[in-house]
Amino acid sequence: MEGINYIPYASINKQKWNDCIDRAVNGLIYGYAWYLDAMAEQWDALVLNDYEAVMPIASNKKYGISYLYQPYFCASLGIFSVQPLTGAVTESFLKSIPSRFRYIDIYLNKDNLFPVNDFPLTERMNFVLPLNKPYSVLAESYRSNLKRNIKKAEQSKLLASQTVELDAILALAKETMQRVSAITDEQLNRFKKVFEEAKKFQQAETMGIYTANGDLLASAVFLYSHNRWYYILVGNHPNGKTLGASHYLIDRFIALHADTDSLLDFEGSDIRNLAFFYSSYGAEEERYAALRMNRLPKLLRWLKE
Repeated sequence: MEGINYIPYASINKQKWNDCIDRAVNGLIYGYAWYLDAMAEQWDALVLNDYEAVMPIASNKKYGISYLYQPYFCASLGIFSVQPLTGAVTESFLKSIPSRFRYIDIYLNKDNLFPVNDFPLTERMNFVLPLNKPYSVLAESYRSNLKRNIKKAEQSKLLASQTVELDAILALAKETMQRVSAITDEQLNRFKKVFEEAKKFQQAETMGIYTANGDLLASAVFLYSHNRWYYILVGNHPNGKTLGASHYLIDRFIALHADTDSLLDFEGSDIRNLAFFYSSYGAEEERYAALRMNRLPKLLRWLKE
């Protein structure tokens, strides 16, 4: 290993960057320059040699203090590498984060989970479902309560569609998310750019579950890269809960993509109810790294504790 350089945004070679993400052994869609351009307020880069490994640095400033944060709709970032990563390389990257960033709260990826001196990496939970078996085999692994919900959806004559307009999903997603945490129109508009870009590369699909009367009860955007489908933007109407609409949506997506060399990435979760829901499909645990560091002056440190 030679040198890791901090490269400001204007000097990043986007072609080499995207090529590294393409070839990375742990590549994820969130790492592409076009994805970061849409979702991050500002991002710079840490780059090993000639783009052999890269780490995006998404930053912002508040009260004159620079900090690193995780952009919306970016479940995992961190270090992406063409060669398998080691603890030593991970440590070198983290030590190359400029000291001017006084507060850090970011999610790395599954290949960055090493014990690193002076950097308190913690484990977070994701669930992934390999789709490399026939649908009948995958569905056999469903939990019994999930099977009951799917049966309920079928008996209610709910219909699956792959032609849902993005705006309809965004409207339902905004309503869904605001029950849990605030999301702004700006963040949704940023995601719209991501979707449009992914669509150009045939890396985006939509799905919706409708009543026989045409009411949208459950919806989702799925993005694709590195043999991975990301269950990324979800909108569920309260009326669909008792009919198993959201359960049926994922089931129909699995049916469409079964027997392929791909994974369904549920993008979480550490929340017990969601973890149970995702694991009901036979999804496996996939742990990834998170880093939270408070290097603020003592007088300000308590604000972020």
